[in-house]
Amino acid sequence: MDNDFSYHFIEPDKEIADFVENLGTFQNLSDEAKEVVIIPDGRIDLFFSQSDSEPFHITLLGLETYPEQRYIHPHTLAFVVSFKPLAVEYILQTSIADLLNIGKELSPDFWNFKANDIKDFDACCLKAIQKIKDLLPPKVDERKRKLFELVYASKGEMSVLELSEKTGWSSRQINRYFTKQLGLSLKAYSTILRFRASLEHIAQGRLFPELNYTDQNHFIKEVKKFSGVAPKELSQNKNDRFVLLSVLKGK
Repeated sequence: MDNDFSYHFIEPDKEIADFVENLGTFQNLSDEAKEVVIIPDGRIDLFFSQSDSEPFHITLLGLETYPEQRYIHPHTLAFVVSFKPLAVEYILQTSIADLLNIGKELSPDFWNFKANDIKDFDACCLKAIQKIKDLLPPKVDERKRKLFELVYASKGEMSVLELSEKTGWSSRQINRYFTKQLGLSLKAYSTILRFRASLEHIAQGRLFPELNYTDQNHFIKEVKKFSGVAPKELSQNKNDRFVLLSVLKGK
């Protein structure tokens, strides 16, 4: 692990677990930029960050569908809330269809966060959690709640038809909802979740398909599509470039 680059993530309490996957912080203490590779993971990230070269700013990142190399500026401190898709409609209250593979800057006073807030991780978590609880809707469409519960539980392996039957929501309605809110189809999103589930196996050195892949070649092809490298190289994770994999290894 790079001693100049550190991170810490926690899971949310049950009350907001349908909307939030985790909250975390990371910092690059080095005088050099930190190279990382962002890979699709099915989450929508809200970043509060600052560095020596950038003032405090807030960024909302949409879903990723391919790997992208990025650099974390020297002396960067960031706090991040990683949302599940249900939060797009009910917590963020905006579509992110136009944010596929990109992000947008939000107002610097979004959620009334300030630069000093992110210096204390525990206090920052409490503030973010309380804000999310304040935004919780009085009622959630149970079809949507059930849909995402099944998609996550099956690790993206349940077909659109089966999901439709179990939620009482037509396949057309489901795909229309996904396209409108997230910018991609349910099938495309499920494929990302299957890849992410495979990451947990790769993090443990298990470099063969354990989910519903046709064969080893199909597995390798999909890992390359979403990470840019073969499973063996991904597992080695040179210089901790794949932060998500490092987090999974640390579990």
